[in-house]
Amino acid sequence: MRKLTASMFMSLDGVVEAPDQWHFPYFNDEMGNVIGAAMANSDAMMMGRVNYEEWASYWPNSESEMAGHMNGVEKYVASNTLEEVAWENSTLIEGSLTEEVPKIKASEGKDIAISGSPTLVRSLLKEGLIDELHLMTHPVVVGKGKRLFEGGESHNLELAHSETFSTGVIYAIYRPAAD
Repeated sequence: MRKLTASMFMSLDGVVEAPDQWHFPYFNDEMGNVIGAAMANSDAMMMGRVNYEEWASYWPNSESEMAGHMNGVEKYVASNTLEEVAWENSTLIEGSLTEEVPKIKASEGKDIAISGSPTLVRSLLKEGLIDELHLMTHPVVVGKGKRLFEGGESHNLELAHSETFSTGVIYAIYRPAAD
């Protein structure tokens, strides 16, 4: 069974929106190594519509060393509004997430990674479909923006791993707590 992991850059006040505006001063080799290991352990990504549209407009034309991976990896897109996906190796998830995600997880392959897509992450957490939540909490208060947890939802998680990078970023892996 494949593992579904969700990774998020997050501020101290829980903001996950627009990390490109506050994340980069904290990026270093420690963080790069963790991100690289996660990429090596996965061969598929899952994303929501907003993330898909942003990345599909960027990565196919990018000359970055990561472009080969991003374009070549299998991509599963969760959306109620998209009718088709054109980015290389992309599949639109049709039907309910509670029915389709377990089928994807049961398929052959490495981990399935979610990077960003907070609305999708909240939906999958609610349904018990995320195996690990990887949070990189940055020592910055952003003040406004979309937060990972909004609307009073409750999730019991257990800490599986944590470390602090030299920049002050706390990297923590959480798993659903056993009932």
